[in-house]
Amino acid sequence: MDEQKRLSMIAYLRRKMTTVGIKVADLKAAIAEDRARQKSARYRSAFGDTWDGKGDMPQWLKQATSAGQSLTHFAIDKPSASASRQRPAIDWSRDPFAGTRLATVRAS
Repeated sequence: MDEQKRLSMIAYLRRKMTTVGIKVADLKAAIAEDRARQKSARYRSAFGDTWDGKGDMPQWLKQATSAGQSLTHFAIDKPSASASRQRPAIDWSRDPFAGTRLATVRAS
C-alpha cells in the first residue's frame, strides 16, 4: 500500500471513530485485551477461536469433542509429534542380512 492510500485510510478511520464515539485509548485497550486473551489461551480452533480452559467449554469445542476429536488436538502447547512417535533404538551390528538385498526388500 502506498503512503497516499495509507494516510487516506487513517483519515477515514479517524472520522468513523469520532462519528461512533471510539477514542484511540479505547482502541488500544481493546487490542491489549485481545493480546492478553491470546496469550492465556490453551486451546485454539482452525478458525482462530480460543479457550483458556476456564469456565464452560465453548460450543465449537463441545461439538468437536462430541464428533470424536481429542481435546489435545486443539491444545496450543502440544508435545512434539516426533517425540511421541520415536522408534525404539535397534542394534543392527549383528544383523546377518546387513548390506545384502534382503536388507532393502520390503514385504508387501
